[in-house]
Amino acid sequence: MHPHLQTTKTTKRKETVSGKITLPAFNPDHVLNMTDGTGIIQHALRNIPNRKEGYCTDDNSRALLLTVLAWKQNRHPEMLKLMSVYLSFIHYMQMEDGYFHNFMLYNKHIVIDGSSEDAYGRTIMALGYLIADGPSPLTIKTAEDIFLKAAPHMDNLISLRGIANSLIGLCMFIGSQHPLDGHMNRAVQLADKLVHEYRRYSDKHWCWFEEVLTYDNAMIPLALLHAYGLARQEEYLQIALESISFLESKVFVDGVLHPVGNNGWCSKGGTTALFDQQPLDAMAMVLFYQQAFYITGDKKFLTRGIRSWQWFMGDNALKLPLYDKDTGGCSDGLQPDRVNENQGAESTIAFWIAYFAVSEMLDR
Repeated sequence: MHPHLQTTKTTKRKETVSGKITLPAFNPDHVLNMTDGTGIIQHALRNIPNRKEGYCTDDNSRALLLTVLAWKQNRHPEMLKLMSVYLSFIHYMQMEDGYFHNFMLYNKHIVIDGSSEDAYGRTIMALGYLIADGPSPLTIKTAEDIFLKAAPHMDNLISLRGIANSLIGLCMFIGSQHPLDGHMNRAVQLADKLVHEYRRYSDKHWCWFEEVLTYDNAMIPLALLHAYGLARQEEYLQIALESISFLESKVFVDGVLHPVGNNGWCSKGGTTALFDQQPLDAMAMVLFYQQAFYITGDKKFLTRGIRSWQWFMGDNALKLPLYDKDTGGCSDGLQPDRVNENQGAESTIAFWIAYFAVSEMLDR
C-alpha cells in the first residue's frame, strides 16, 4: 500500500510529492460516473457518459485490471463493487466456446461482429492479474473459470497485440502458483511467435515486430519481459530491450514522450506521425518500464516510466495536461492544437493504470 495515496472523500484533492514527481490523489469519480450496473460505457461527451455508444469488453477488461491494481495498493472500497460489475460483464460476454463478444449496445443487445483478438487478449490479461492479486478466493475462482474456458483460443491467435496481452495474462496466471500442466508450454509458444515476427521484420535500421508502429506498441516487448520472468530465456530479454530502445528512438524527443500519432502511424522507411497521440500508448510505455525496472533493477527504467507518465500531466508536445483534476478523467488524445475534450473510458482507465504502475515503482 502506498501510504501517501490512501484517500477518502475528504482528502481526495490532496497531493503527495515523492522526489521530483507529484502524484495526485486517486480520484475515481469519473470511472464511477462512466459505470452503471451493466459495465463501463465506452465513450463520453466531454465528461458525460455517451450512452449511444454502449459498452465493450475491451474497456470493461481494462477497467477490471484497474480495480485489481487499485485494490492491491490502496484497498479502495469502491473498487470491490466495480470489480464485481466488470467481471460480471466479461462473464456475460463470454461465448459457449470460451471466446468473447466485444460490443454491447446500451439496450444490452450484443453486437455479433466476429469479436476481436485485441479484446480477447486484454480480457485474458485482466483475468490473469485478478487471479494473481484478487481480493477473495470466490472472486479469484470465478476469474479462473472464465480464464480456463477461454485459454484454448490462445493457440490460434494471429494479432500481435492479442498475443502479447494474452501472454502477459498467462504469465500472471502461471506465476500465481498454478500447476503448470501445459500452461508453460503455451506461454513459450506465444513468446516464440513474437520472437519469430521480430526476426522476420527487423534489420539494423528497423528493430520491430512488424513493418509499422501503430498503437499500444510497448505491450509487445512488455510481453517478452513477462515471458523472460518465467522462462528465463535470454533471447526474450534481449529482444524486449532491443525493441524498446528502437521504439524510444521514435517516440522520445529531448526526453519528452511523443507517442506515435494515429494520423499516419510510423511505417518502415517513412516518417513518424506526431498527432493524434493516444493515452493508451503512454500507459503501455509506463507498464513496460515498470516490468523492466523490476527485472533489471536499473533505475533508468524508473526514470523513463515517470517521464512517460508525466505525458498525461502536461510534459508533452503541447505542454497541456490531459488529466482533469476536477473530474478525475483523462482526455481522449492530444491533437495538433489542443487536447480532445472527451474523457472516454479507455483514456481515463489508461491514465489510472499508469498512475498505479508509477506509484508501485516508487514504493520499491
